[in-house]
Order: sequence, then C-alpha cells, then structure tokens
Amino acid sequence: MASEMCAACNRREWFLPKRIILIRHGESEGNRDTTTFENTPDYKIPLTALGLSQARFAGKAIRNIVEVPSRSEIEKNWKVYFYVSPYERTRQTMREIGKAFPKERIIGAREECRIREQDFGNFQIATKMELIKKTRMRYGRFFFRFPDGESAADVFDRICGFMESLWRDIEMKRLNQDSECDINLVIITHGVASRVFLMKWFKWTVDQFDGLNNPDNCEHRVLELGSGGEYSLAINHSPDELREWGLSPEMIVDQQWRATATGGSKGSLDDFFDGEEEETEENNNHQNDQNSN
Repeated sequence: MASEMCAACNRREWFLPKRIILIRHGESEGNRDTTTFENTPDYKIPLTALGLSQARFAGKAIRNIVEVPSRSEIEKNWKVYFYVSPYERTRQTMREIGKAFPKERIIGAREECRIREQDFGNFQIATKMELIKKTRMRYGRFFFRFPDGESAADVFDRICGFMESLWRDIEMKRLNQDSECDINLVIITHGVASRVFLMKWFKWTVDQFDGLNNPDNCEHRVLELGSGGEYSLAINHSPDELREWGLSPEMIVDQQWRATATGGSKGSLDDFFDGEEEETEENNNHQNDQNSN
C-alpha cells in the first residue's frame, strides 16, 4: 500500500507521514473493575489514577521516538497530529500525552468515531460477559459478534473507511505536511481497533489476526516509513517484541523485509494452499504421453 502511495507522492507531491503510532488508552475504571460496565456506559468510563500516569509516561516515550538525534533539517522539524477515539478514556489519554509536546509541535487533533472501541453491547453484566467471551474463543475472535454489539469483522469495516479518509487527508495536505517536515500521526484508540488497523494495513489474514495479543494499557505500536517506501514495525520494535505481540515467524520476516523493501509484495501462497509440490508442465506432459501409449 505505502509503496504505491509513495510513487503517487512523487507525481502529485504528496508527503507521507514518517511514522504512524498506534497507542491504546491508559488503564480505565473498567479495566480495574469489570462491574463498572454494569452501570456506566462504556464510552463514559474514565481513566484511573494509574491510567493518567501511564498516559503521561507514554507521551514522553512517544516524544523520544519522534525526537530522534537529528541527522537532517527535516528530522529536526518534526511535528505530530493526533486522531482520537471519542471515548472518555481515550480523550483523557490524549490530553495527558499531549503534555509532552510543545504546542508549536502539534499540528492538530481530530476526534474520529470510526476508531472507537468494539461495541460489546450496552450495559454489560460481568458474569454474563465472562461466559460470552468464552464462547467467543470457541467460535473465533474475528467473526464472533457480541449480542447487541459488534464483531471484530464489523470493526474492520469501519477501520477500512477510516484509512480511506486518512489517505485523503494526506492527498489533500490537510495535515499541513511538506517536504521540510517529518509528520508523525498518533492514533489513540483501543485494543481491538489497533489490532484490526494493523491487520488491514499489512493485509494479515483472519488466522493471523486471531493469533495477535491485545496491547497493554498505553502500549504503542510504531509503523515507520522505511527507506524503500514501505511502513514496518521492525524499525522500532525488536523480533522479541513482535513475537510477544503474537506475530508468527513469517509475519516477523515480512516486517523485516518491509523495513528496506522498494515495492512489490512478499505475500506467501502457503497461507492459502497446502504447500504440496505442484506438478510441472513437463511432468504433466510426460504423464499424458504415457496415457496415450
């Protein structure tokens, strides 16, 4: 995706973000006590004191990522743009993260409803939800739809729409990006939405999604633009980190390839076929000759 867009950048003077940073919100009251969901609407649940502290620490960590030891004037002139889920816990997380950045470094912030939490239903009874989540594991995490709620597949559909808008923002220069500045997009969202974002971006399969682990509170994932025009997780994250997140060896190799790739695709047919050795045309012709004798 990014390499194709980069070719378009050269023709239309688009400038891709240097980094896209996904971060989950800090610890919420619902994370600490699941009975909170029984009486408080999910979107109104705030952060705990620990969650606020996590967000402040995350802001400093993200600044350290984007404020790299400068090798060029472009890298010195870095800026950030925030997209945030409308939930109270993500908005609080953004406010605390934002404290780490001087105002002149922040281009803007936008509330984006399509990166909200997966809808698990309205008020959620803790004991009932525990049973439902066990059923989800038996059914499959991606396609299981919560009663009166969403499946991860539903989240995928709206994340696709968000990505289309994201590329239009880049194309129309709504992020005020130019060739003299490194732009860093910070997307403050939720666990499922961040995993679905990565699934869509890197074209991972449903089975690969089902193997992913949810990020911890205020844990981040950095997609950085490589030298060849592809985004990769392997530039800022070690293979051990990627394994902890649930990436398979093949997925890790793909991320390492993307760090320097100049285009094309490293997709494997083994994801769709059984990998058995195929008969060559010569073997087929030989078999046909034998049958005709």
